[in-house]
Amino acid sequence: MRAILHQSGSADTLHLGEYPTPEPGSTEILIKVAATALNRADIMQRKGHYPPPAGASPILGLEMAGTVVKVGNEVRKWAIGDRVCGLLAGGGYAEYAVLHEDMALPVPASMEWTVAGAIPETFLTAYQALFTIADLREGEKVLLHAGASGVGTAAIQLAKLAGAEVLVTASGPKHSLCTELGASRAVDYQKEDFAKAVAEYTENQGVNVIVDVIGAPYFRQNIDSLAPDGRMVLLAFMGGYKITDVSLIPVLMKRLSITGSTLRSRSLSYKIKLTQDFQSFAWEAITDGTMAPVIDSVFDWKEAAEAHRRMEANTNAGKIVLRVTE
Repeated sequence: MRAILHQSGSADTLHLGEYPTPEPGSTEILIKVAATALNRADIMQRKGHYPPPAGASPILGLEMAGTVVKVGNEVRKWAIGDRVCGLLAGGGYAEYAVLHEDMALPVPASMEWTVAGAIPETFLTAYQALFTIADLREGEKVLLHAGASGVGTAAIQLAKLAGAEVLVTASGPKHSLCTELGASRAVDYQKEDFAKAVAEYTENQGVNVIVDVIGAPYFRQNIDSLAPDGRMVLLAFMGGYKITDVSLIPVLMKRLSITGSTLRSRSLSYKIKLTQDFQSFAWEAITDGTMAPVIDSVFDWKEAAEAHRRMEANTNAGKIVLRVTE
């Protein structure tokens, strides 16, 4: 099959090449990929900083959408010709990918492949952070950093669906997108101290949940921004991971919970349950159009290098999608 291959290094190493077509196991389905989407993990892997888990495809791509073309001999949920999308541990930038039958989500005939391909990784990551880990509840307040990112835009919509009040940090030009999706307050991290903005907005009560992808530079302000019994979920360290001169007293006095999480290396059983929980909670809203991934741009997969450069420049608002063409 054809696939986008790479060597460790810059986006210029991405190129279309040949790779063995995967074969589905007894409980897996083989999918002809129509679309996939970029994630920060793809860039980290391309640079040699985020190797795939043992047994996963070395090809980039943590999500995809396409048509079932072959099924394992124990598969009961899907048939050849079915439209599906799903989360991968790797292998999305390719003509074909395999997926456990219980991790596939049904794609309606009315949904474009470029939309379906942008759903799994970001929405499942956001759902896991908000509900599986942080146990966000109706009426609570949540602060989402990088609110205009793929995960951020998904998290805004999921939190609103749950009846929570949403605050975000994002650059000024991206505020309108966040508020249109349902954020009540958007903070310009380039010009404002978000901890002061949170204190003002919440009348010094703080937020119940924070989902952070920045890391060290925001740690102290995050602690200050959390309400008693607040929960913080760390998904990445885009700003760095070494913290100095931070008092842990508020963690104790406010009974705070701080949890780090990655999704890619989770067990298959965990990912299956997560997929099924997410489907029960949100799939109706996604299939009827109430919620949708925010698409920043769509590239032909032969333009993967250009797509990576756009993400690295941090100019995107929402998902960057690759259309897999003949």
